[in-house]
Amino acid sequence: MRALSGRTDRVVVVGAGLSGLSAAMQLAGRGRSVTVVERGLHPGGRVGRADVNGYRLDTGPTVLTMPDIIDEAFAAVGESLADCLPMDPVHPAYHAKFADGSALQVHTDAAAMAAEIERFAGRAEADGYLRLRDWLTKLYRTEFDGFIADNFDSPLSLLTPSLARLVALGGFRRWEPVVRRFLSDERLLRVFTFQALYAGVPPQSALAVYAVIAYMDTVAGVYFPRGGMRALPDAMAAAASRAGVEFVYGAPVSELEFSGSRVAAVRTLDGLRVPADAVVLTTELPDTYQLIGRTPRRPLRLRPAPSAVVAHVGCRAVGDGAGQEAGHHTILFGDAWKQTFRDIIDDGKVMGDPSLLVTRPTAGDPSLAPPGRDLLYVLAPAPNTEIGSMDWDAAGSGYVQQMLSAVRDRMPGVGDDAELLHVVTPADWRRQGMAAGTPFALAHTFAQTGPFRPANTVRGVDNVVLAGSSTVPGVGVPTAILSGRLAADRITGIPVRRLTSEVNHS
Repeated sequence: MRALSGRTDRVVVVGAGLSGLSAAMQLAGRGRSVTVVERGLHPGGRVGRADVNGYRLDTGPTVLTMPDIIDEAFAAVGESLADCLPMDPVHPAYHAKFADGSALQVHTDAAAMAAEIERFAGRAEADGYLRLRDWLTKLYRTEFDGFIADNFDSPLSLLTPSLARLVALGGFRRWEPVVRRFLSDERLLRVFTFQALYAGVPPQSALAVYAVIAYMDTVAGVYFPRGGMRALPDAMAAAASRAGVEFVYGAPVSELEFSGSRVAAVRTLDGLRVPADAVVLTTELPDTYQLIGRTPRRPLRLRPAPSAVVAHVGCRAVGDGAGQEAGHHTILFGDAWKQTFRDIIDDGKVMGDPSLLVTRPTAGDPSLAPPGRDLLYVLAPAPNTEIGSMDWDAAGSGYVQQMLSAVRDRMPGVGDDAELLHVVTPADWRRQGMAAGTPFALAHTFAQTGPFRPANTVRGVDNVVLAGSSTVPGVGVPTAILSGRLAADRITGIPVRRLTSEVNHS
């Protein structure tokens, strides 16, 4: 791995999202003087927040996995995640509800999940699940250190023994066909492939290497931090501050001051000049290339991921029966599953038969809503603004009402006495500066995977490293944390550390 040359004593991190916070913690732990410059008034980036009518909303991701990866960032500054942020496992990880009226609880415990699948689809499918679980675990352990959590200097960097093992496991085949080797029930196939939506590619054509997302969800487990998702960046920023990292909030970066091929300082709109020996940019890719004054040439045009519509709803607290059915995370699968991907990825239109993610964070922390009330987060995948033609400002409210009607119809007792608190559409994401109006950055196509994804170094700029969803390793909370660590590795070289894949996650 190539590391930066020259002095790297003073590092400026632009952006206090998860990748920027992770980079700052790693760099501070390695003896660098670190300043984080953030345009917003608080840390978090895509892990957004809003306070409305006594509700505390998380406007970004709601599904949290792989806390051991997060713990590595805290360990870099001599602290631990357990001490800094109380976090509870979510049991079951998901409730899955299907168009035929059937329902499945998705457990991360092997015996509990096998028993649930046997009840749901028979013994043969339960046996297939256990074989699938074993394959997912082997895939993750093979893939992590040699593929997900590694810097690539060129595609030739892939040519390692880990690649041969990954090929032998079927990692470069297609995701859904590989899962079909273990399961035949179409409903179960959806449970173990819907995560392709996060990667922005239909499961029929997504690489099987991305089935590690299903490992993270269904094997390693889902967690929820007390105080909501916003508590994670708050805890990371607090630990970084205790380690000496300086934070400057409300300071949009206006330019980088160059001295030859190196950045000498970062300047903000209000005139602040922060000297730098090295810079970590976590900005949106178009903003990044504008700041550095160049756009790397690629043989293929970058393809953004699909977007989403998110509605935050306050409602009467669900009763015991409905609450048990709703749980923390519920996936409502529509009947026309394959058409869903064609609608939002190929045709640029909203789903004709919507599949929705409904999160009830008050199941894990009732203090996020006023007494006697629940908070719902309803997400509908949608086309990004590059391919989609919908006028969200004109038609968005009508579509949101369709989403909420679907929730009430499919989850009786959930969403009563509803008040719509906050809505984010692809047009809103775009106004926030997200390219193509998507919070999921670049799709994980083969041409945008591993060494083929936009690199975290830029040719011709000697002391700038990139981090965040648009560079390696990709989209998601664990990968954002890893992205910050990979950026730190580029600056300092790779320190001696325990390999995460050696931890037994099963």
